[in-house]
Amino acid sequence: MKEIQQIYHNDFGVAFYWIKDNCVLTERIQVIFRETGFYLSEFQLQEFVAIMQSTCSDITCSGCCRKFLLKTPVQEIDLAVSVNELRQIKDLVEGALFHISLNHYLKDICKN
Repeated sequence: MKEIQQIYHNDFGVAFYWIKDNCVLTERIQVIFRETGFYLSEFQLQEFVAIMQSTCSDITCSGCCRKFLLKTPVQEIDLAVSVNELRQIKDLVEGALFHISLNHYLKDICKN
């Protein structure tokens, strides 16, 4: 099994970097939830958050169990999710981006 460096997790999934030959591969982030995995760049994760924010504002029911299609940064892939799943995916991706940004910030401060 390959090694990973976890970025963020919640009860629904996990986001991490792969480690290969003792080097953390930070160009893409592996995000896994349900039986789905995405290997996305930081920019694509930001796009995904924007898509989910737009989707959240379009939802008229507060907690219905109905599923709907959620667009992804991969044009050919949409996901069938419930409102609760959308919230959990959004938390996972936003949490990962927050920790990535925090790590960038801390590395920049430590350079001085």
